[in-house]
Amino acid sequence: MTQSPWQPISPAKPVRTPKEPLTRERIVDAAMRLIVKDGYEAVSMRKVAQELGTGPASLYAHVANKRELDQLLVERAAEQMKLPEKADPDRWQEQLKDAMREMLRVMRANPGVARAAIGQVPLGERALLSTERMLGILKAGNLPDQAAAWAVDLIPLYVTAIAFEESVQGAWAWTEEDVEGFVSELRAFFGSLPADRFPITAALAPALTSGASGDERFEFGIAVITAGLASLAAKP
Repeated sequence: MTQSPWQPISPAKPVRTPKEPLTRERIVDAAMRLIVKDGYEAVSMRKVAQELGTGPASLYAHVANKRELDQLLVERAAEQMKLPEKADPDRWQEQLKDAMREMLRVMRANPGVARAAIGQVPLGERALLSTERMLGILKAGNLPDQAAAWAVDLIPLYVTAIAFEESVQGAWAWTEEDVEGFVSELRAFFGSLPADRFPITAALAPALTSGASGDERFEFGIAVITAGLASLAAKP
C-alpha cells in the first residue's frame, strides 16, 4: 500500500526552559533586592527562597545560615565602596573624612544593610580590604598602633549607627516638607518643657533641632572623630 503524501505533522513537544542554576551570587542578589525593597526584617532564608522560586533547603548548599547571609550582604556593600588605594600623610584627615562619607553613601544606597552590619565582624575579602585601606589612612596620620586598631572599629560603628537610624526612621525617603514638619514639632516640644526642670534644654531648642536636613550633623561627627584621632598622633 502506498503511503499517503499527506501525513500530518505531529505537534512538537513543549521544551522546558532550564532553570538558572542556584548560586551564592544569585542568593545575595535576591536578598539585596528584598532588603532594599522591604527592609532588613523582611529578609529570611524562606523569603529569599521564595524570591528565587525555590525551597529554603536548596539555599543551605550555598549559604550556611542567616548570619552568613548577613555577612554576604555586608560584603556586597563593601564591593561598592571606593576608598583610596594609597594613603597620603599630608591629606590623611581629609581622606579619613571622605572614607566615612563613602561608607554612608553605600549604606544609604542599600537601606537595611546597616542593620545586617550591626554586631558583625566583617570578614569577607572586600570588607577586609576596606579595613586595610582605612588602617593605611590612620597609620599615614602617624597614629599609634592601638589607636588605629580601635579607630577602625569606632568609625564603622558611627557611620552604621547613622545609616541604621535613617533606615529605621525611613528618613532616606523623606521629602523636605517631611523634615521641616518633624523638626518644627520637635522644636516646639523642647521649647515647651518646664523651664524650672529643663532650663538648658528649653533654651537650646533651636540648636538641638538644627541640622536635621542634609548632612550637617554627620559632618560634625566626622570632624569630631578626625580631630580626636589627630590629637593622638605621635609627634614626628
